[in-house]
Amino acid sequence: MTITAPTASTSTFAVHDPATTEVIARVADGTAVEARAAVDAAAAAFPSWAATAPRVRAEVLRRAYELIVADTEHLAALIHSENGKSLDDARAEVAYAAEFFRWFSEEAVRTEGSYGESPAGGTRTIVTHRPVGVAALVTPWNFPAAMATRKIAPALAAGCTVVLKPAAETPLTALAIAELLREAGVPDGVVGVVPTTSPAEVVSTWLTDDRVRKVSFTGSTGVGKVLLKQAADRVLNSSMELGGNAPFVVTADADVEAAVAGALIAKFRNAGQACTAANRFFVHEDVADVFVARFGEAVETLQVAPLISAKAVDGVTALVDEAVDAGARVTHLGATGSDGWFYPATLLVDVRPDMRIAREEIFGPVVSLITWRDEATMLAQANDSEFGLAAYVYAGRLQDALRIAEALDAGMVGVNRGVVSDPSTPFGGVKQSGIGREGAREGIREYQETQYFSVSWS
Repeated sequence: MTITAPTASTSTFAVHDPATTEVIARVADGTAVEARAAVDAAAAAFPSWAATAPRVRAEVLRRAYELIVADTEHLAALIHSENGKSLDDARAEVAYAAEFFRWFSEEAVRTEGSYGESPAGGTRTIVTHRPVGVAALVTPWNFPAAMATRKIAPALAAGCTVVLKPAAETPLTALAIAELLREAGVPDGVVGVVPTTSPAEVVSTWLTDDRVRKVSFTGSTGVGKVLLKQAADRVLNSSMELGGNAPFVVTADADVEAAVAGALIAKFRNAGQACTAANRFFVHEDVADVFVARFGEAVETLQVAPLISAKAVDGVTALVDEAVDAGARVTHLGATGSDGWFYPATLLVDVRPDMRIAREEIFGPVVSLITWRDEATMLAQANDSEFGLAAYVYAGRLQDALRIAEALDAGMVGVNRGVVSDPSTPFGGVKQSGIGREGAREGIREYQETQYFSVSWS
């Protein structure tokens, strides 16, 4: 099929099913022309949308939540086809994506501010918040629904209008969500979607447009640095959710069965193609053998979803091959598909912290296991990374788990659980894993500016 986005472009690009490599759709390929047109529409719609009562915006977002939930099977099928994840995982993503509209429909009406007397007397200070303006949103392919709604929902709740560039690998879900937003009552121009195979052209057009007042990007740290340099030319309000290399710590007294169950989720969700995926497993040597045996048994029963592209498979293969050449051992392998871009679930032991596979984001279904005895040494190794997005700790005593969690350089830590994402929590990292937070109360603040009035009281 051919999908036509709002564009004057006559060229199209192919969208592939990673499980079969077959072309499932062709999508109109946006250029700088469409990028400018989207900003034209968003800038024209901004004054009216910003002036819309918070309750009205909230009701629109609530209807969007209900429409997405009602359309779960269709959206899950799109995600399954263009991203490759299983239908069960796709349905879970749709539920997670929808929840951002419900959460921020509730946040939209919580218009915080303050009023007080100045310390010197004679004046009153009123502090309020207002929408930043037109926001440029750039989302990745690994969660094509949730990454879009996690940005769109708070922006609309704050009163911003948005232009969105979804990943070229997965544009269909974003276009479907945009249509549901229209059905929910979002006015024309408030949300514009520009699929493209020329992301630098489209995004640069937005970042150099004076009408764009905000950029929010989720993706690799490398691309994030490029965008931050461009944003610096205009001192553009920026939010960056970038790469990760999450450590997964298992202590000597941890519940090994629970740790294995959590590890399966933290590592293999979406075949490890998640910025929060656990990559480096630091397992205490007293429980390493039993952990490897139990976890390995589970790995051998898995057939994970395909990776997004042949290039992704080549990248994971190179990391594993290099690690094995350097002394690591593959102890357990899962099954793999035969037609698409698959890589088997893999358990590597005898990994050293200095190996490339322990220092780079794998973005694939590979576990790199490192044993430890001394806690201080383990923490130093876990924190020896440019990334600081997520981490996981399994320990028998809660006070031990919290002590280790507080010592880890990570914006989010799962304590005795393998999941950290929730719309009600501030998602984001430290160091080169990003700037700003998404979700929670902090999420709407990313799309607001603070203003105050100093009022004479004489």
